[in-house]
Parts: sequence; C-alpha cells; structure tokens
Amino acid sequence: MLRYSRHLMLDNFGFEGQEKIGCSRIAIIGLGGLGSAASMYLAASGVGELVLIDDDIVDLSNLQRQIVHNESEVGFKKVVSAKESLSKLNSEIKITQIGKKFSDSLLEGKFDVILDCTDNFKTRQEINSYCVKHGTPLVSAAALQWTGHIATFDLRREDSPCYACLYDPSDVAPCESCATLGVISPLLGIMGSFQALEAIKLIVGSSERTLCGQLLKFDAFTSTWERLNLNRNPRCSVCK
Repeated sequence: MLRYSRHLMLDNFGFEGQEKIGCSRIAIIGLGGLGSAASMYLAASGVGELVLIDDDIVDLSNLQRQIVHNESEVGFKKVVSAKESLSKLNSEIKITQIGKKFSDSLLEGKFDVILDCTDNFKTRQEINSYCVKHGTPLVSAAALQWTGHIATFDLRREDSPCYACLYDPSDVAPCESCATLGVISPLLGIMGSFQALEAIKLIVGSSERTLCGQLLKFDAFTSTWERLNLNRNPRCSVCK
C-alpha cells in the first residue's frame, strides 16, 4: 500500500476507499486529450480495470494535448499506445483495449463508472443511452478553444438528470471541433483530470459530493468557473 499512501491519509478515503478503487471497473471512451489525462490519473490511482475504447490512430497533431501518446507511437491505434503508456505507469492494474467505434455490444459486464471523453454528439448520446439503460454513472466532459465543461450523471439515483436532459438527441449536432477551431492544450488536462476525480468520488461512495445535477463550465482564458444547476427533464425521451 506504500504506492497509495497519500490516498490512505485522506479523510473519507483511507484503506476502504483504496480497496474500492482497486476493485473498480471503469470504461474510458475516447483516448484523446480528455481520455489521456483521465486514464493516466485513474491508472496511477490503482483502478482495478480500465477498459479503453477508441477506433482512431495517433497523429502527430494529437501530441500537442494527448499526453498518453508519444512520438514513437504515431500511426499506432490509440488504445494500443495508451495501454503501453498506462502499463508503464502502473503494471498492477488490468487494461483492456477495444480498438473499435463505440457501440452497446462492445461493453460486456458491469461498470462502476463510464467516462465520455469523445468529441462526437451522436456517440455521446449513444453512451448516455447505454448508461441510462444499465444504471451506470456517467462523467461527461468537453473542451474547445478556451472553454471546457463537465457534468456527472449518477444514473443510480432516481433524481439524476441524464445527458439527454441537457442536450436533446433531436438537436442538430454541432460541427465545431478541435480540428477546426483549436483548443489550448492544458484545458484538456484540467477537464480530463476532473473526470478522473469525479469517477473516484463515485466509486468510494461520495456521490453527494460530485457534480450530479450540475454543469460546471471553465473559461481558461479568464480562469473563471461557472456552476449551473441541472434538473431531470420529465419529458426526456431517454430517461423518462
């Protein structure tokens, strides 16, 4: 336990919290900027199993912000590159790689938390539908240019909104992306690390301390945060 000794010192965590982390199973969908930071902190924290899902390959332009990959892995599948890096960071955890585009059929067994680190509106909605169906907590984040946001949907709770309560699936999918508008690299690290933090709190039993029922927005240019309340939509087509 020396490896996790700084966790063991924490109030509301201790040995019990670390044991829960060690027995947990988390899926990270998307191994870009968000997924890079989230996966590294969760691996370092001793998560029992990380399931990595991404069908993309590492491009040189990714390395500005996707820190789980390196120059020698350009052209490799992101799940392969990420597993290599994470295994070096913590050889004690189990890492499962799925180099395919997300679909319900890819996920087998129970997950304690799912992290949506994608940048595709349709995929985000599909992930949300899966989590609603299975009652799995979802931590979703996004970052573009100088702005990031994050929300936690603890779908084990009857009062929790879902992603579709915030963004209706029938809405026109936004066409903006980091590839077209850019993004400041540390912003992805901030938001991805926040996703890892939310996942840990969900696992150790501190759900009431998470962002469930809230949307947190960060303006990296002015270094200001804004917190918005989210309510469950009784007319939501997904979680009604």
